[in-house]
This record gives sequence, structure tokens and C-alpha cells, in this order.
Amino acid sequence: MDTHSLSAFLEVAEASSFSKAGERLHLSQPAISKRIAALEIALGMPLFNRVGRRIDLTDAGRTLLPYARRVLAELEDGRRALSHLSGAVSGRLSIGTSHHIGLHRLPEVLRSYTQAYPDVDLDIHFMDSEDACEEVAQGRLELGIVTLPREPPDALRMQMIWVDPLSVVVAPTHPLLREQVPTLKALAAYPAVLPDERTYTHRIVTAALQAHGVAPRIRLSTNYLETLKMLVAIGLGWSVLPRSMLDDTLVALELPELTLSRELGAVWHRGRTRSGPARALLDLLAAAR
Repeated sequence: MDTHSLSAFLEVAEASSFSKAGERLHLSQPAISKRIAALEIALGMPLFNRVGRRIDLTDAGRTLLPYARRVLAELEDGRRALSHLSGAVSGRLSIGTSHHIGLHRLPEVLRSYTQAYPDVDLDIHFMDSEDACEEVAQGRLELGIVTLPREPPDALRMQMIWVDPLSVVVAPTHPLLREQVPTLKALAAYPAVLPDERTYTHRIVTAALQAHGVAPRIRLSTNYLETLKMLVAIGLGWSVLPRSMLDDTLVALELPELTLSRELGAVWHRGRTRSGPARALLDLLAAAR
């Protein structure tokens, strides 16, 4: 039994798909199938039921799953601990980050990082902040550079890097701009386009509005902030966006009773050793505040 076969088993179990597991491990589907077959031969029993396109774990697979996770996590911790002993900042660093942070906050930091540590193989995954936190909590990613949760899972530690001020925005032709002093009550009468309700940003916005007795009337939801910006600009509704995204296609409403912001930063697993590459990136991020 080798770690490559265990990694393939874990990815197939979590994705319920040989092809998706191959994408995550940068392998072809036949290569994944070969590794699973080798593991099943070594153990002498099938690990997956394959009925049509449906794939799920057998009793043997469900029994093996927690042990596979533990073995691979311990090996990864060992690799990170050894990187501390060598003093060299090299190896693979897996990161999850949102599209917004990846576009607006990370480019300069990552440029400096790759110049300073050319022997690090950066493995960057773009996803919602909530998914990145879950991937870190499950040990599949080492770091998340994300919108920080207001109530972090017990498995995570957090480091705040940036305060991200938010503004209520509308199109330049929005009817609210005809009012001398727009109010939250008037705002609530118009449709909104906001991130999905499961996102940290949605929870920040709705909690702040609810504190003033206001509930948004949501017309559309999408988690990609650039898309929200476009929807606001064409007049489909108001939204709440980072001030860093404002330009002449949007107008920020002055609402003195409403001050909005979110915290952006890094998360990592509380019980796992941070690698040399991860610690070096965290140092650069702290300097970028």
C-alpha cells in the first residue's frame, strides 16, 4: 500500500468521481482507476461500489477512510516539520483564495513571494471563502486567504491582514439618487443583488441591515463580485461591494447610519504544522497590511 494509492482513494471518496479526483491530482482517469485497483488488490476487497455513473464507498471503503485521512495528514505534517529543520523554503504550498482577493489583494504579494522563494511550487485554488475554509479544516489545503468568518470553526486559526471597507452601490441612473437624503428604509423598497446567503459577506451585510430593522429584497444572488458589479451597473438592483471596486459605473450611497466592512486574512489548521513556505507567505502578508 503506497501513499499515492491512498491519495487517489481519498480524492475519489470525497468527490464521488474518478474524473474529478484525477483533476484534483492532475492525473488522467485511467491513472486514478489503476491506483484504486492496486489498492483494492493489496487489501483484498473492493472499496467502491460502481453502479452506472454512481460511485460510493463499500463498507470496507468507509472503514478505511478515516485511517487514510489520518495517515496522509501525519505524513504531510512530517514533511512540514522536516522543512523547518532544513531551513530551506521549498516544496509545495497549497492555497485556497477567492477570486476577489486573488485579483485585488494578492498579485503584488505573490510576485514578491515567487521572486524571494523560487523553489516553492505554488498550488493556488480559486473558490468561495467558505469552501476554502472547509478545505483547510479538512486538511486538503494548507492555507486559505479569505474573507474571515465571524465565527471560525474550532479547527482553524486566523490572522487578519486587511480591513475591507464596503459601500452600498447603485447605478448612476438609480431612482434613489433623486432623493436628497437616501435612507435605509427607502433602500429596502428596491431590489438587491447580493452574494449567496451561505457566504460570510452576505451574513455581514444582512446582520448590519437587520440591526436597523431592514431586510433586503433580493432579486439575484451570485458569489462573484465582478458579476455583482456588472448587475448593479446595468440597473438590476443595488448591492454592497468593496470600495476598492468603485469606478464611474457605480455610485456609492451615503448612508451615515450604516458602516460596513469585512476582514480579509489567512486561515490554517490549528492542529497541523505550518510548512516553511506557509510561514514565509504569512510573514509577507503581515508586512502587506
